[in-house]
Amino acid sequence: MVKNTAVGHKKFWHSFRFAAHGIAAAFKSELNMKVHSFLAVVVLIAAAVFRLPAASWMLLLLAITLVLTAELLNTAIEATIDLVSPAIHPLAKKAKDTAAGAVLLSAVFALITGLYVFYGPVIDWITGLMS
Repeated sequence: MVKNTAVGHKKFWHSFRFAAHGIAAAFKSELNMKVHSFLAVVVLIAAAVFRLPAASWMLLLLAITLVLTAELLNTAIEATIDLVSPAIHPLAKKAKDTAAGAVLLSAVFALITGLYVFYGPVIDWITGLMS
């Protein structure tokens, strides 16, 4: 593992590079990160197509950020547990399941947010098609 030995502003910018590497590593290795990212792009395209107001965009971005952050933390927790406890242990299972539960909870919030934001515009669109 590379240690951040830079100082001052270089250390500051190196921390961004390490964070980007972490996001990229999670995206490459975790199927759920890919799925969540794909769905986020689909939702943002739909928001643009329906020309949603800024407040709705902010709700969607909040939900997307929450899910991706939870997924990143879940990945970090699972990797750490696999490192320190390669054998099956009830506490390791509890920690992994709890981290996965955080992802599920944030994904449910994102789903509810999406339903709230898109319900009106989709109903209006369907009504327009039928008339």
